[in-house]
Amino acid sequence: MFPTALSDHRKGLLLTAIGGLALSMDIPLVRLGNGDIWSILGIRSAATILATLVILGAMRLASGKWPVLIPGRAGLFAGLLYGLSSLTFVLSVFNTATANVVFIVAFNPMFAALLSWIFLKEKPQAATLIAMLFMIFGVGLIVREGLTSGHIFGDAMALLSALILAAAITIGRGSRREMGFVPLLAAILPAALGLAQALPLGFSIAHPGWILLNGAIMMPVAFWCLATGPRYLSAPEVGMFYLLETVLAPIWVWLIFAETPATMTLVGGGILVTAIAGHCFWMVREKSIRQPAE
Repeated sequence: MFPTALSDHRKGLLLTAIGGLALSMDIPLVRLGNGDIWSILGIRSAATILATLVILGAMRLASGKWPVLIPGRAGLFAGLLYGLSSLTFVLSVFNTATANVVFIVAFNPMFAALLSWIFLKEKPQAATLIAMLFMIFGVGLIVREGLTSGHIFGDAMALLSALILAAAITIGRGSRREMGFVPLLAAILPAALGLAQALPLGFSIAHPGWILLNGAIMMPVAFWCLATGPRYLSAPEVGMFYLLETVLAPIWVWLIFAETPATMTLVGGGILVTAIAGHCFWMVREKSIRQPAE
């Protein structure tokens, strides 16, 4: 029983780590596409839906039955939130600097911890609170260098995206149901909105291949892994893996577009990575020690 619980926790850590890495490529791929907001939102989301349908069809042929798609009301509500978060995220990317987006979205785990505490009565452990303090400090260093004035709407959309994602994660944690396909199918909402806005004027994307790669491969992997994580981890733990985008997205932008991050960005990012890694190792070690004793 206890080894199974420990194995599940490690499984959750691996899934969310993969999801966070895939998510970190979102902004660079959007920028490589070089198009208008509605065209990118529509094509990106539509590609995610098509990829999901292909995966579902393959699973149906392999197993002879359909996997769980939307588990009840909790799944519907979480799906609505995931769909809204895709919209607010893309709006933030087009209305503020890349650094602003990823740094503000880094507040996701703090929102997740607060919502879990209020609605799920899951008081954060001391290790989580300590890691969050270091995260706040790291984000503070980055924001001090990276945030610029004049992007109120974009910054507000990034903050709203962090809150909505935290709420979706908390619902997944509270339901303990299979939510892997919920954020993928939820792409119907931003796809419909983006296509409705783009079709009358025609699509405007210079390099659509990058958007298709993003929507059909990277986003399904990221959303499925991060939506499945709450089955094995607490909401604040899952939320912290969204911070991998905070650290890695500026690095990808630096490598691809030659936009050198500021020194404080690198220092703050290092603190965030250390906090995430230290927290994960501590939680695994604590479970390893506590469970045999119990």
